[in-house]
Amino acid sequence: MSNFVRTYYDVRTSFIFFYQLKKNASQSHQMLVEAYGGHVLSRAHCFRWFEKFKSSDFDLGNEERGKPTKKFEDTKLQALLDEDDGQMFKPLMVIATNNNFLV
Repeated sequence: MSNFVRTYYDVRTSFIFFYQLKKNASQSHQMLVEAYGGHVLSRAHCFRWFEKFKSSDFDLGNEERGKPTKKFEDTKLQALLDEDDGQMFKPLMVIATNNNFLV
């Protein structure tokens, strides 16, 4: 067994290789499973990548995703999140329970 540690980029690059060899998404998925094991990537992801390639989009980078819309309106809590949106849940829960919110 080699010391190679695969990345998502490696797998995505393989898709372009398979696409150029005129393999379909199902065949490509099977080859990846044989090479890397059963948990390499879902069959649905393979089909999505091949759909991108068919539309001449060969960009292998991650697509930008936005933050989800907020589902609350609380100025104190929002101020804390604006300071550091990586706040731990526990301090925020204390603030929410002091304001009688159900978490």
